[in-house]
Amino acid sequence: MIRLAHLRMVFLESIGYTYPLLFATIYKILHFLNYDIVQLLVWLPRVVQACLSALADIKLLSLVQRLESPDVAKWTYFCQLCSWFTWYCCTRTLTNTMETVLTTMALHYYPLPGSRTRNSSKYLILVALAILVRPTALIVWLPLLGWHFWQEGDKLKLLSHHALPIGALTLGTSTLLDCIVYGKWTLVQLNFLKFNVLHNVAEFYGTHPWHWYLTQGFAVVLGPHLAFFLHGSTLTPKRYRILLITIIWTVMVYSLLAHKEFRFIYPVLPLCMVFCGFSLASLKAWRRPAACALLVLNLIPALYTGLVHQRGTLDVMSHLRQLCDVSDPQPEVLFLMPCHSTPFYSHIHCPIQMRFLQCPPDLTGNKSYVDEAELFFADPQGWLQGAFPKPASLPSHLVFFDVLEKEILKFLELNRYAKNADVFHTHIPDGRVGRRIFVYERRV
Repeated sequence: MIRLAHLRMVFLESIGYTYPLLFATIYKILHFLNYDIVQLLVWLPRVVQACLSALADIKLLSLVQRLESPDVAKWTYFCQLCSWFTWYCCTRTLTNTMETVLTTMALHYYPLPGSRTRNSSKYLILVALAILVRPTALIVWLPLLGWHFWQEGDKLKLLSHHALPIGALTLGTSTLLDCIVYGKWTLVQLNFLKFNVLHNVAEFYGTHPWHWYLTQGFAVVLGPHLAFFLHGSTLTPKRYRILLITIIWTVMVYSLLAHKEFRFIYPVLPLCMVFCGFSLASLKAWRRPAACALLVLNLIPALYTGLVHQRGTLDVMSHLRQLCDVSDPQPEVLFLMPCHSTPFYSHIHCPIQMRFLQCPPDLTGNKSYVDEAELFFADPQGWLQGAFPKPASLPSHLVFFDVLEKEILKFLELNRYAKNADVFHTHIPDGRVGRRIFVYERRV
């Protein structure tokens, strides 16, 4: 157990504290003001993230207004605001969301031809912050930084007066913060590279074929905007070619990585909206019907994924929060679900005992390594009997998806567990993730 905990901490050292510090500060202020109630702990970080995303949207509008006609700017902004994937992600406190926010803001100050931007420091600071939040932001910015360097007349000044000082200051500040929090010397960005490139740790959480972004991922993220993006790519002026190159480059580089997720390419979505804006602005007679169709076709998945799909893991935490009022016996909750399926103490905010199945990646090269979650799902009944040989060690509550119920029914009946909550989760069950979430309570 000590070795496992050590490995987990080593893996966590690939995660920087620059972004979490924002929400830690919010929590500390709430605590200082004695307003650290669970509703604010849950909702305030989302509201802050939504405000930052809204500011990035305004910066995108301002960029296109500066370069193009009001018509193109208006339709670019419209496309950004009605994107279903933007709705789905923009309030989520994911590093990908903050990476997208900082990338969009940086693009506002980026020296595109005709933008009349002369101060490189503003955009480079935002790029540096994006890379600190999520080092893979460098993938998006490599072609943009390379193009700027190629076009820059005074390359030495760009490096010595802007790029190097900004890079050194942001990296130094971030490293100092991480060292203070971790309590020892650590370079998070180097650890991120080591774990995700050299050790291929991300593959531990699933792989996709190389063409997944090309055949599925990119089309799903763009959704109904895809046709407008393709059309707009043929209409935009030459100065936007670097944005198109950046989009293609990013998708191709991410295609080389085995572990793929839709959110990884979220940062290029605002770039795509520029091309969609050109497309809608050029339609003239068909513009209004096309805009209405785009809005409706985005509204349906936006509302479904935002309000209905996979909501059970949040709703069940509201139910478990009632246990905060129980003192005798002390509640103990065990989540028998794929690891990290639910939020944790931020949605409970009381010191009841909770535990979920662990799934830390192996960093030792042990080819026979199997994490706790896999061991459990290989033999749920046997695992439970081995983990709780005595009735006194049993948790008071078990939380699991409905697909698991039949496999552990004998254990539940033998130990006098009874269902006390049935929560809807999704219309589209997948493998170990069921349609509903059950909460079983032990009757003593």
